[in-house]
Amino acid sequence: MNNSPQRAAKGFTRAFWVSNTVELFERMAYYAVFIVLTIYLSSILGFNDFEASMISGLFSGGLYLLPIFSGAYADKIGFRKSMIIAFSLLSIGYLGLGVLPTLLETAGLVSYGATTQFSGLPDSSSRWLIVPVLFILMVGGSFIKSIISASVAKETTEATRARGYSIFYMMVNIGAFTGKTIIDPLRNVIGEQAYIYINYFSGAMTIIALLAVILLYKSTHTAGEGKSLREIGRGFMRIITNWRLLILILIVTGFWMVQQQLYATMPKYVIRMAGETAKPGWIANVNPFVVVCCVSFITRWMAKRSAITSMNVGMFLIPVSALLMACGNLLGNDLISGMSNITLMMVAGIVVQALAECFISPRYLEYFSLQAPKGEEGMYLGFSHLHSFLSSIFGFGLAGILLTEYCPDPALFETRAAWEAASANAHYIWYYFAAIGLIAAIALLLFAKITESIDKKKKANQ
Repeated sequence: MNNSPQRAAKGFTRAFWVSNTVELFERMAYYAVFIVLTIYLSSILGFNDFEASMISGLFSGGLYLLPIFSGAYADKIGFRKSMIIAFSLLSIGYLGLGVLPTLLETAGLVSYGATTQFSGLPDSSSRWLIVPVLFILMVGGSFIKSIISASVAKETTEATRARGYSIFYMMVNIGAFTGKTIIDPLRNVIGEQAYIYINYFSGAMTIIALLAVILLYKSTHTAGEGKSLREIGRGFMRIITNWRLLILILIVTGFWMVQQQLYATMPKYVIRMAGETAKPGWIANVNPFVVVCCVSFITRWMAKRSAITSMNVGMFLIPVSALLMACGNLLGNDLISGMSNITLMMVAGIVVQALAECFISPRYLEYFSLQAPKGEEGMYLGFSHLHSFLSSIFGFGLAGILLTEYCPDPALFETRAAWEAASANAHYIWYYFAAIGLIAAIALLLFAKITESIDKKKKANQ
């Protein structure tokens, strides 16, 4: 295969397309499960809101922390071997999520049907078997986080990098959209058992991805493979002492704390506020649908602008999205064209949030990839996901606290009137996230101004 700059300028390599295709399958698997993970933990395993949020947050956090190390290891052993390890672990983990409830039911701790009937599971230590299962998923997923985005960097040139990440992000969101469409029809047919059976779908998707890698993936870009631990250590020190990248990660964490609420807060919020007929899977799908439709256009539109400039635009959209989500409760839960105000304004907020993501995420990955030396793409792109570790820990933790305070579980109240009184200010949740988004937007604007000034002074002194 010709991987010359001329060839890359005209198109992309087979390795690029295989990487992005298996990313689509992996995202289908991940989002089918993750969109309802907090509900799975509560409705299937009996954890309360705070416990479910913290477990989900720690899982998501670890998923984005480990890429720093798995990315470095992937640089050493090669991306093909790394993807085989990743998809093998993911397949085991998703199948484990499906099998675990069967084991608990066999032990007489719970009975599954259209609704779950607990008979000792909430008080049993057996439910904590979920931890090793999620750990397997976490390790497998951590490889994917660094490998696929780093593969885009390896298989593109600086001239095609932005377009490459635009395609990558489209595949991510096509997968996310497809995965999320499965859960609501399944839930309508079999009730709460859907949260169990969706895991088998995800396991099948990762097995398909594993076979695709084994049969089709081959890359000639092997720089960095076989490096020593000392070389890996030196590379690690370079990246963790890069103050610009560290500050940028902290700032972008604010954006992702808001974005994480699609999974941490929104599913429970809309079901509790709009009723059991609400469809959080379809509501969440607004995000990938908008991204798929708009990311390529926005990337081309902003092509002549710097990555930071594009990100600035998106950051100021984020607090707007959270305020729109708050408006649903302020307007009341009346129906408009068959849709409650809660759902309508949630959709409006997610549309704005998705547009913000189009401005931010592809250019953020591009920015990091351009800082990565040859052979260290996995480490750098793995490190770029540190913001999601921080946002998962703090975003899910805060979500659990805010749901308990402003939008508690109706099952905890003796009467509907008592619950309505307790949840009258449920929209306050979104005020917190609007404030976080605004602070992050202002911080990125200041970051851009300060770094631009420093660079001008350095250039003048040369």
